[in-house]
Amino acid sequence: MAELLVVRSKIKDVAKGMNVSGDFAEHLSAEVEKLIHKAAERAKANKRSTVQARDL
Repeated sequence: MAELLVVRSKIKDVAKGMNVSGDFAEHLSAEVEKLIHKAAERAKANKRSTVQARDL
């Protein structure tokens, strides 16, 4: 298992009143990682070494 990029307790806080399955955090973390990689590629394509909000 890779390192989590999200905090399980914060997920539960946001999902108020809902149960959160055990594998949800891992899958959410994988999606976040994909977003970061995509944003980094966009920044590189624009000749920047800083990922910014607009890269999302």
